[in-house]
Amino acid sequence: MHVPDGMINLPVSAAAGVVAAGAVAVSLRGARRELGSGPLAEGHGAERTAPLAGLVAAFVFAVQMLNFPVAAGTSGHLLGGALAAILVGPCTGVLCIAVVLLMQGILFADGGLTALGVNITVMGVVTVIVSYGIFRGLLRILPRKRRSVTVSAFVAALVSVPAAAAAFTLLYAIGGTTHIPVGKVLTAMVGVHVLIGIGEAAITALTVGAVIAVRPDLVHGARGLAAPLKLRVGGELVDAPAPAPVAAAGSRSPRGLLAAGLGTALLLAGVVSFYASASPDGLEKVAADKGIDKKVEEHAAADSPLADYGIEDISNTRLSGGLAGMIGVGATVVVGSGIFYVVHRRRTPANAPVTTGRS
Repeated sequence: MHVPDGMINLPVSAAAGVVAAGAVAVSLRGARRELGSGPLAEGHGAERTAPLAGLVAAFVFAVQMLNFPVAAGTSGHLLGGALAAILVGPCTGVLCIAVVLLMQGILFADGGLTALGVNITVMGVVTVIVSYGIFRGLLRILPRKRRSVTVSAFVAALVSVPAAAAAFTLLYAIGGTTHIPVGKVLTAMVGVHVLIGIGEAAITALTVGAVIAVRPDLVHGARGLAAPLKLRVGGELVDAPAPAPVAAAGSRSPRGLLAAGLGTALLLAGVVSFYASASPDGLEKVAADKGIDKKVEEHAAADSPLADYGIEDISNTRLSGGLAGMIGVGATVVVGSGIFYVVHRRRTPANAPVTTGRS
């Protein structure tokens, strides 16, 4: 759902840019808290949390390259807001999607540069707010089990995609550069993105479930999930005494999971992406069918050596696309981790004492 330049007029694009900038500013403050909390951060700070958040951004980048067919002549791809918010927190999730969209726009000419604010607002802010709100709401009413996290993630991701489509339609209604009845655009956008949402929900639930199965302490949305153990004493249920701690959760290194995650992202972007659907995605299909792309402008980074997810000097399509995807994953994880490291380090003065969690 990458909105190109020229589909939304400059005043509305600028206003969306202000909204996106405000959301990023708020998220920067919130991300400092998210990156500095939880068992993983105890006594270790940004050395562990920043790479994890950077990996989430890189994973979203990689999976977005895997367009899957949803209808005749139409494909869809992960938006990633729900996945990022559940794994690393809503504020950090917004920043993850913003990093992905920035890298895609600058390096790969995917998503307009003047429309960057529109894309961050629609694909980052709206998806995160909607999905995380639904996710937390469901966890309040479902049994306190790991399966509830997976089910909640599925529903939250499913709803977030048509919500993003509706948000785009609202922006088009205000500042669209073509005069197509908004009702037709809304019906087409929401209709196809409900189907795309099913794929988004499946990917999100599978990923969250896989991480929970190995390292539940790394899933932000699953913190505090376990209910206290109950014992029946004299016919009444009472809280069982807490077991003696064997080792702090934060002392378990996530290096294995990080390496596996990075390897998976590289494999998806470098190899699996070649088998992705070549059909236009939901927005591209609707834009072509309804004529809302008549004033789309050439991308400012169209001359980038990585434009359209290929390397211009390599004629082999498979090799060109695979290398471009791997470069994108590497660039995203480096830039993302660097940004999150700086964000977290600004949370605490450099000379502040570090709590080790030991008595």
